[in-house]
Amino acid sequence: MCRIETMFRKHIILAALLMAAGVNSALAAGDAEWQFAGWAGPAIAVRTFVPDDASDSTPIVIVMHGWSREAQRYFADWRELGAARGFIVVVPHFPVEDFPSSTHYNLGHVFDEKTGRKRPEPEWTFSAIEPLFDEVVARTGSKQTQYTLFGHSAGSQFVHRFLYYMPEARVRRFIAANAGWYTMPDFDTEYPYGLEDAAIDKDQLIAAFGKDMVLLLGREDVDYTDPDLRKTPEANRQGKNRFARGLTMFNVAKTNAEKLGADLKWRLMIVDNAGHVNAQMAPAAAQLVE
Repeated sequence: MCRIETMFRKHIILAALLMAAGVNSALAAGDAEWQFAGWAGPAIAVRTFVPDDASDSTPIVIVMHGWSREAQRYFADWRELGAARGFIVVVPHFPVEDFPSSTHYNLGHVFDEKTGRKRPEPEWTFSAIEPLFDEVVARTGSKQTQYTLFGHSAGSQFVHRFLYYMPEARVRRFIAANAGWYTMPDFDTEYPYGLEDAAIDKDQLIAAFGKDMVLLLGREDVDYTDPDLRKTPEANRQGKNRFARGLTMFNVAKTNAEKLGADLKWRLMIVDNAGHVNAQMAPAAAQLVE
């Protein structure tokens, strides 16, 4: 059975289960809040917005919040854009209580924080996103088979690492905005700052280079004194501020894609007059949602 057919069957089964549980799968315009429990980790609160003129082909964007964990603020920023541009907004909340450290959220909880051993894939935080998309599709009656994945700050860290570790994800476009530090696409740099001992091989990296990924940087995101900015020696080697580190990420990608003979489909986009503020970055990102 081909992968597309398998995913279609999963969607039909999920829709039937939701209907049996009393969840209306017809498109309903407006805001909704619900609990997502369809993965191996803890239940996640989700906010969604469906525009008034939505159809079963309306684009879907999943928005990953930053380290502040202020999902409501991210939802407010993106809800307005979804209404104006006509796409469905999905904002899951990963609270500190269940995802207390960068290992649990930003790094996807691929490795055990104490032992360093690789954890079972269904338990990765990354593994929540694909079944979340399936449930959104089922709840809205959508026929979408792909989605845009956006993240700002710590959410941006989540997005670019998700790109490495989830090669089969049905992401149409990855948008990583203003990450504080990166897992560089470089096998000479030790994880988590690079891919040495990251359980990623060259074929996976080549595949990642071939994905539609936008590094979205605020030109004014240059405050090195920000207490939330990681200042370890390894992070500082990437650059003295978020803007510089994003440029380094793109340059390392270009260099190593060329070394591997890979087709680099990543793009660098700079937003003028924007600092480390999701509301300043989201309008540019919204124009990339298809």
